[in-house]
Amino acid sequence: MGLSVVRRHCIALLILAGFAGASLAQAKPHTILVVGDSLSAEYGLKRGTGWVALMEQRLAKESPQTKVVNASISGDTTSGGRSRLPALLAQHKPTVVVIELGGNDALRGLPLAMTQDNLQAMTQAAQAAGAKVLLAGMQVPPNYGQDYTKRFSDTFATVAKANKAALVPFLLKGVADVSNAAKLFQADRIHPNESAHPTILNTMWPAVRALLR
Repeated sequence: MGLSVVRRHCIALLILAGFAGASLAQAKPHTILVVGDSLSAEYGLKRGTGWVALMEQRLAKESPQTKVVNASISGDTTSGGRSRLPALLAQHKPTVVVIELGGNDALRGLPLAMTQDNLQAMTQAAQAAGAKVLLAGMQVPPNYGQDYTKRFSDTFATVAKANKAALVPFLLKGVADVSNAAKLFQADRIHPNESAHPTILNTMWPAVRALLR
């Protein structure tokens, strides 16, 4: 290969590299809106140690153009999230919406049909506003009964499939379903402690990251 050919080849590679760098630098900034309950609102935790805050810290390094808005409220239900979502969408104009709700519906014995309808409405509203949606699934203890336990868990998958939304089947995977689970929860045995939240982030992270591409 002649010297001039080598030079042209090198110049071409430099130009391509320049375009790639420019593309990355000019990537569309993202806003992730998290609409959840106490599991995302740092209930009982020191500020900045919950999984949403940890996600924001990781994104600051890997995707600094991404903004995180945590609109989670302890005790919230899917009905509460549904009523709050329109204003949140108008205010923040998110590109990604993470819906982490449903656990309190089960604790209050609310009808599964209502929970599913609320999740469906939230998912469709977010998608209509131009956002990608990630549903964070939840499971209930077996003492709720095998039938209810399965139908509750399936609710999240049903909504995700119907709307082609992303899904993390179980937010507390690796926390609530392990042999040493008691050590990962606060005294109320409902809310994960600080040591569990890095695991929650690791469970959520692949799905979140995929939506930012």
